[in-house]
Amino acid sequence: MNLYIPFICIAVGAAINWRGLPPHILKVFDYMMSIALFVLMAIIGINIGVSPEVMNNLGRIGVNCLVISFCGIACSVAVVRACEATIMPLEKIRLQLAMENNQPIEEEENKKFDPLIIIMPGCIAIGILSGRFLFPDISETVLDNALTVSLFFLYLSAGISLGSNKEVFTYIKRLGFRVMIMPIATFVGSAIGGALIAPLLGVPLDISLISASGMGYYSLTGAFLTETYGIEAGTYGFIVNVSRDVYTVALMPLMVKISKGSPVASGAGGCMDSMLMPVTRAVGPELGMVGLISGTIITIFVPIWLPLSQLIF
Repeated sequence: MNLYIPFICIAVGAAINWRGLPPHILKVFDYMMSIALFVLMAIIGINIGVSPEVMNNLGRIGVNCLVISFCGIACSVAVVRACEATIMPLEKIRLQLAMENNQPIEEEENKKFDPLIIIMPGCIAIGILSGRFLFPDISETVLDNALTVSLFFLYLSAGISLGSNKEVFTYIKRLGFRVMIMPIATFVGSAIGGALIAPLLGVPLDISLISASGMGYYSLTGAFLTETYGIEAGTYGFIVNVSRDVYTVALMPLMVKISKGSPVASGAGGCMDSMLMPVTRAVGPELGMVGLISGTIITIFVPIWLPLSQLIF
């Protein structure tokens, strides 16, 4: 999907709800968003289930990939959490704006639990089983079209949410250039995680680091590593980055307790598309917009980083 499509859809959604839609109409959009989110998670699962790169390498390579992906996420979260405590006070700015606008500040432990956080991993699991056993020969075009349609609905819903939460724009303005810290910290953390775990797994440093720093961009990372280092390396690039989305959804309840920026760090480049709404549902529209900006920057950077990595290694 082109980089400008999410911003156009979100702008349209915000314009639709700028003056405020009736509650019953907003409820319909909320239902539509939930259905689109379920479909999106199932499509992610089906893509995994029908992928020979994933399903045929669930032994040693698969375990290594899962560990590399987890370490990349963990280090991204750690670096972003450190930035939040110092130079990128995401939650502090949100609370300050809430106080300035006389808005009620809801304590974290009193927030209403969103059942979608539990349902989404289930949809991915159902998708994996369906792709493996029910639709092993499903057309890639069908999956791509279904993914595109669900993303259009989700972007539109995100825009409608922005129309109801105009303070998001004030939040981004107050955060300023510090929003750039998020993609930088996410990338640095992912690369560190891939580098640290490589010797423990016996995986070549370059393959582990590049796979971890693919930032969820599995198609491009897998293709690059296959062309540069061979089929096995390409498998690492593909599975490590597919796993990132799955981990992000599955570990969302834990990450929101670590910090507001942690789900954004975990979603990485996926926050521009498939992970945007799961992250927004977990941390709110302000951080959802931070995630969209961060994900867009990462999506632009990864295709530049991958060929540059050849000069380093």
